Amino acid sequence: MDNKYLVNGNEAEGKVKISEDVIATVASVAAESVDGVVKVGSNFKSQVTDILNTKNFNRGVRVNIGERETIVDVYITIEYGIKIVEVSEKVQEEVKEAIENMTDFDVVEVNVHISGIAVKNSEKTVVK
Repeated sequence: MDNKYLVNGNEAEGKVKISEDVIATVASVAAESVDGVVKVGSNFKSQVTDILNTKNFNRGVRVNIGERETIVDVYITIEYGIKIVEVSEKVQEEVKEAIENMTDFDVVEVNVHISGIAVKNSEKTVVK
């Protein structure tokens, strides 16, 4: 399967294609810009899949692209004490806006998965 997708253009002018990992990078940068997000990273199951999978897309972000739309799953670690729902909603907004501003894709879903909580002044990250 080719992981590059036609965005705009016609045959006479050529094609513009965007790879899934480019969209994943845009989503990752947007998510990390939100206050309360410590890092974008995958859960344990996804890490094992990433190790065994030859296609290693941007870790912590999964992208499913249709003809003109995309669905994004983002796995994040947040700061302890931060309101999870507020941070998640802000991540959804930022990721959707970033992808739609940089591409012609409509983002129909941004699913946020909290894969860990980072405790300040501690080297431990509590992961469920």
